[in-house]
Amino acid sequence: MPEPQTPGQPPILSHKDYAAPSLFLPENLLREARRQKGLPKGEVPETCILDPDGDMVRSLAARGLAHRSRTWACYHTDLHVFTRSAAEYGVVGRAVGASFAVLVAEELFASGCRLLISMTSAGQVRTTRKPPYFILIAKALRDEGTSYHYLPPSAYAGMDGGLLARLEGAFSHLQVPVDRGATWTTDAPFRETAEAIERCRAEGILAVEMEAAALYAFARARSQPVICFAHVTNQMARVEGDFEKGEADGTEDALEVISAAARRWKSGTPQGNPS
Repeated sequence: MPEPQTPGQPPILSHKDYAAPSLFLPENLLREARRQKGLPKGEVPETCILDPDGDMVRSLAARGLAHRSRTWACYHTDLHVFTRSAAEYGVVGRAVGASFAVLVAEELFASGCRLLISMTSAGQVRTTRKPPYFILIAKALRDEGTSYHYLPPSAYAGMDGGLLARLEGAFSHLQVPVDRGATWTTDAPFRETAEAIERCRAEGILAVEMEAAALYAFARARSQPVICFAHVTNQMARVEGDFEKGEADGTEDALEVISAAARRWKSGTPQGNPS
């Protein structure tokens, strides 16, 4: 049954029936897009990547290492396919923000994806080391809107516990640092006030980004494996020379982290098991 409305409660928290199926399905949207565009049916690679900044897509395409999929039927994005260490990946660039990221995630899993990895740039909240570096996001503060359409209200949305445990030690061999912890997912990056940042810092939150809470809520509601990383690249432009990702806009470092996660997931997933 829908959640009852409390007087004064905002609409995003009221009249939600989390068990009810949606009438608007990603499969149907893709079917109509395929019809209108005259595209053949086709599946995306088993492992797909969300690249909100688009740096990985630009770098791979510029070097001739990725090609645009001719069967990806999304109205809003292109999907590029590339191979790394004998594994095939699909990557969608510039899906920025919670609602856009989840829209694309729904479409990817409806198109054959079995593991989704998000690699978003993030602003530093707690000073643990000098940017750039990576965070494996264990949980994210739900300061956005999309997650509340998938899961009942709570402070955080987190990665599936079994999947998080499987990734233990997966990055220890890498040259780049990969921390683990919580982030703050916001819909309004230019409303990161001093008070809000201090509150998050007091809760032990490491960085701020725009997608993870919604992706983890979607993952839990749909029983799909999603791994979110924050590439901490900046201190919210409060220092000159901010937003530097490193060599090649951080593409190679990011792909090393993503590849390590994908290998660990695949090594623990029996053939034919979608999760």
